[in-house]
Amino acid sequence: MKAKILVVDDEADLELLIKQKFRRQIREQKYEFLFAGNGEDALVVLESNPDIDMVLSDINMPKMDGLTLLIKLGEVSPLLKSVIVSAYGDMDNIRTAMNRGAFDFLTKPIDFKDLEVTMEKTLRYVEQLKNTLKAVRENDILRMYVDSSVLQFMTSDAFEKSLLSSENIDATVVFMDMCGFTSISEKENADVVVRLINKYFDVMVKEIIAQGGLVDKFMGDAVMAVFRGAYHLDRAVEASLAVRNHINTFKEDLSDKTGYYPKVAIGLNSGEMVSGNIGSAALRRLDYTVIGDVVNTAQRLQSIAKPGQIVISETAYLQLKEAFQCVRIGEVTLKNKANPMHIYEVME
Repeated sequence: MKAKILVVDDEADLELLIKQKFRRQIREQKYEFLFAGNGEDALVVLESNPDIDMVLSDINMPKMDGLTLLIKLGEVSPLLKSVIVSAYGDMDNIRTAMNRGAFDFLTKPIDFKDLEVTMEKTLRYVEQLKNTLKAVRENDILRMYVDSSVLQFMTSDAFEKSLLSSENIDATVVFMDMCGFTSISEKENADVVVRLINKYFDVMVKEIIAQGGLVDKFMGDAVMAVFRGAYHLDRAVEASLAVRNHINTFKEDLSDKTGYYPKVAIGLNSGEMVSGNIGSAALRRLDYTVIGDVVNTAQRLQSIAKPGQIVISETAYLQLKEAFQCVRIGEVTLKNKANPMHIYEVME
């Protein structure tokens, strides 16, 4: 079935570029693109095309910018998902976009391979939502009984299972944690703490996005990212090296006149994991994320990484050893692992 995508951008050449880059998919009726020059025009297009599946939107546009459009899209349809594609890739814009419902964020200049991967991921998620809604509408209980029975169904296991659809994927997950930042947060003013952690998150997010990764979540002073597609392990390592090397250049002056030299501890692991909506259907709080032993191991590798270290499993090392310089750390026993594991550090 053809996916309908609305592109919202005031760059005159983008429409032609999109049509050229996706000409095969357009010809094969995989994608149909509609275009609008700003947020106001986009709402007009959406009104006449209620079957649009997703929106690709710039931020800086006349009449109505992309961040304002995000608010309006939530009013148009809860099934409509948006991806921001903007040259303004700073942390403030990324967080504002995510808080207003953006499904993902890409930076310009556009990497069209990365764009298509992101589009496919977003469209899969939209399809899951549509299938769930269809299951609800077609259920006999909803057709036969009054509202009280409908509410009972909405809290049942059947409804929860319909929401929690998932898939097995082959990917790399990375955990990046700022070392020693807890002590900083305990003795510095709140505005200093927020400014510093946003500064470090900004570095992480930019390097993750530059390598085609997805920021899964922020956890305190740590970031979890997922890399999918071709060479996902290599790209995850490239991003990790870039983050470590960039953060190693920082020196912060603290209120007590001491210097803080931030370091990041990184753990990553690669393999098969479960991807899907994880959370509570009863609370209507679901998070599209990844789970499984590969993910748990990556987090535990990060927990034993020293400041400035990028720690990987032996399985990952065997895939990376010809492309990256790695050093054997030794044998460790990780929590909930029956057998010891050989681990390595990525140097360069």
